[in-house]
Amino acid sequence: MNGAGCPPCTLRFPACRPSKIVVNGPATIPRIPARPHLNSMPRILLIDDDLRLTGMVAEYLGSAGLDVTSSPTLAAGRQRLEHDSFDALVLDLMLPDGDGLDLCRELRAAPRTRALPLLMLTARGEPMDRVVGLELGADDYLAKPFEPRELLARIKALLRRARAAADDAPDNVQRFGRLEIDLDRREARLDGKPCDLTAYQFDLLRVLAAAAGRVLSRDQIMDALKGHPLEAFDRSIDVHISRIRAAIEDDPKVPRRILTVRGAGYVFARKQDGEPEA
Repeated sequence: MNGAGCPPCTLRFPACRPSKIVVNGPATIPRIPARPHLNSMPRILLIDDDLRLTGMVAEYLGSAGLDVTSSPTLAAGRQRLEHDSFDALVLDLMLPDGDGLDLCRELRAAPRTRALPLLMLTARGEPMDRVVGLELGADDYLAKPFEPRELLARIKALLRRARAAADDAPDNVQRFGRLEIDLDRREARLDGKPCDLTAYQFDLLRVLAAAAGRVLSRDQIMDALKGHPLEAFDRSIDVHISRIRAAIEDDPKVPRRILTVRGAGYVFARKQDGEPEA
């Protein structure tokens, strides 16, 4: 950077304009000021401990129509990824509490983040570092110092590829009103937010949804779940059903999605949340 009296920076901006980062929430998680219409902007998570750099990157990318959230550590980044959703991740390799390659490995092993576009950003210049990062699942790699326009161009390219892949991929999501059952991610979502279900409970929900509109007895349900260790008695199904209802029903005491048919079993409602009949 060429601003008079300014310390060296890994970004190459035409003028030195340090950006103020507003802390919103825990002090360890800095955030840029809120902008209008963020819901329509692609959301980018930037994990880098250089607060001056992340402030300028957030300002520059924000002016280009991207909503940037910054996290200075792996721990803060993991927290963001666990409780929020993003369209792309820009990840520094050298962080104070660990190596970004470890997080990359974790993200690619988790169904929820396996397809998250990921760009590695680092001061490491060795070609082998780039090779290892790409082999672990990074989609792109940019070395510091870098031109901000190049970072923006690479992020936009990642977003375009992700959108194209999503358009080409078969939709393996079952939708029942506000409830979505994502078979690939093994995740149920209500109003777009993940529901807290165990693997057994997700499979139980999947079995019921696959037979939507039909009554399934406890024996039929347990037979469909042969891949799981069977419980000691069929009444355990009732316990799991109650826990699923707690996760997906607006009022678990007055269920509208999983209905009890006395003396017969359970039925998963085919139409939910006021959906019109076909």
